Amino acid sequence: MKTLLLLSLFTSAVWAGDWSSWRGPQHDGTAPGAKPPVKFDEKTNLKWKVEVPGSGASTPIVSGGRVFVQTAVPTGRKVEGAKPAGEEESRGGGRRGGGLRGVDPVEEYRFAVLCLDRETGKVLWDRTVREELPHEGHHRDHGFSSHSPVTDGEHVYAWFGSRGLYCLGMDGTVKWSKDLGKMRTRNGFGEGTSPALSGDILVVNWDHEGEDFVAAFHRSDGRELWRQARDEETTWTTPLIVEHGGKRQVVVAATKRIRSYDLETGREVWSCGGLTGNVVPTPVAADGVVYALSGFRGAALLAIRLGGSGDLTETESVLWRHEKRTPYVPSAVLAGGKLYFHSGNDAYLSIVEAKDGRVLLEAERIPGMSGIYASPVAAGGHLYFTGRDGVVVVAKQSDRLEVVATNRLEEAFEASPAVAGNEIFLRGHRAVYCFSEKP
Repeated sequence: MKTLLLLSLFTSAVWAGDWSSWRGPQHDGTAPGAKPPVKFDEKTNLKWKVEVPGSGASTPIVSGGRVFVQTAVPTGRKVEGAKPAGEEESRGGGRRGGGLRGVDPVEEYRFAVLCLDRETGKVLWDRTVREELPHEGHHRDHGFSSHSPVTDGEHVYAWFGSRGLYCLGMDGTVKWSKDLGKMRTRNGFGEGTSPALSGDILVVNWDHEGEDFVAAFHRSDGRELWRQARDEETTWTTPLIVEHGGKRQVVVAATKRIRSYDLETGREVWSCGGLTGNVVPTPVAADGVVYALSGFRGAALLAIRLGGSGDLTETESVLWRHEKRTPYVPSAVLAGGKLYFHSGNDAYLSIVEAKDGRVLLEAERIPGMSGIYASPVAAGGHLYFTGRDGVVVVAKQSDRLEVVATNRLEEAFEASPAVAGNEIFLRGHRAVYCFSEKP
């Protein structure tokens, strides 16, 4: 039976031209019907560019005439006794972290949600939901706000991990909040998973170096519906909600196992081993198959047919696997029956047929680009690849790499693009861009 992604089936209306979650309305990186420009820069097709306070690697979401962004802003208030990185002992003894670990905070941050006007970029409101000294640092390439929000068209659900889960009205009023504790992430790399929403149920994943769980909450009042214990290492992936056989499942990829839970009860439906460590990419799904991938110290891409139960490892439910040049941080985009993905965090592109795993293109260099953290998106027959150095390459959606434009911006990008209608939104270190084709 064909699998349906339910992130667009809300009880309230979500515009067809929205980007309602970090991987879009279909949770696969695509924007059906959208036609953003392929050529843009600091002057060409620039609708607006607005600086936002603080930092974050989260993707903006778009709902109706509004754009929502999460951020963490240093307040300048130093905390007496706070120690910089290198002075804190790890739980196992010795110094924590390494070359990639950032500096532990010594000042308080305010964690905020910003609402921008979609037409002008004007900040309509800036709502602080928490102010505190973060209890641990983060990877040097990121900040304290790498989670992306999700919307049902009536409310915005902002997940800040150790800083809580919040439901905000479209006017910025906090309707309810939940504090789930404090994460201890692997190597102090920080947090980054985003919430998933289907109908009335909101799901968050809490995998860290402590007691792990996945939990579901009712969107209207935040009451906890269920919580399922897990045994995992730190995970930065976002849950994927799918429907199969008339029932909704929550698929969560992780180092030890990919697991699927019944959305209504939290009961585990199936699990499957086979990914690498430090799982970051979010799975995608189509036509009754889930595609899960990771690429830290190894390579793994599994195509898992839905409908099974129990341990699916090395069973016929695993239709095919690909074990070369898979991504570390970026997720794949599933468009036109093909999976498009990067190699590690580098500017290489692979293309694989979703139905059988046939390789159409294996790790071909994308010209003019270097490092990539952002996930690719597909819209208007094109693919958009966003580099950390400010280069955005646009290619045809095809069986090979056909570049149609190389765009250069005055920003650095870790966040993934959002596409809505005929616009593309890019969130850089300092500013948010909106590009639209000018007549």
